Amino acid sequence: MTSYSDFKDEELTALLKAGDVASFSELFKRYNRLLFVHAFRLSGDEEEARDIVQDVFALLWDRREETNFTSNFAGFLYTVIRHRVIDGIAHKKVAQKYVDSIKDFFAKGEAKTDHLLRTRELEAIIEKEIARLPAHLRATFELRRKGLSHKEIAEQLDISEKTARNQASKAMKELRTKLGILVYLFLLFNG
Repeated sequence: MTSYSDFKDEELTALLKAGDVASFSELFKRYNRLLFVHAFRLSGDEEEARDIVQDVFALLWDRREETNFTSNFAGFLYTVIRHRVIDGIAHKKVAQKYVDSIKDFFAKGEAKTDHLLRTRELEAIIEKEIARLPAHLRATFELRRKGLSHKEIAEQLDISEKTARNQASKAMKELRTKLGILVYLFLLFNG
């Protein structure tokens, strides 16, 4: 019997497209560490690198049917990682500009407050980050946001209650990580 570790990337990606979980596991084992090192070198942040690799593999699984894998699967993964890191850097720059503008606003002691505008901007940023969540986390988060219990979410999405709880928790963790400083500053200055 041939083990998946003997398969070439092209064979594994063909099986992956068909929904074969074992091929996905083999690709994860084969590339997880290498991609982490690559993401860490680019980002300089260990936790961010881990999150990026996890997101890429979750995306790979979620979009396996519509993704056209190249003959150079490793190159494909490295490119996706690089783009994710670049997107993260761009997002950090935008967030930092926003934080700087808030600091500036309060440092100058301007009498006019544009509380409503800032609230809308913050809401837009939050909605954008929610939209960037992987589909399964976003669905769970949106249902939880509507007030459904983990049990109700599990029934609606046809998943276990534990999975619903874990996905809701992971979605909140990702949002806290990405939005933490913005929400903190917003509450601090507008509370």
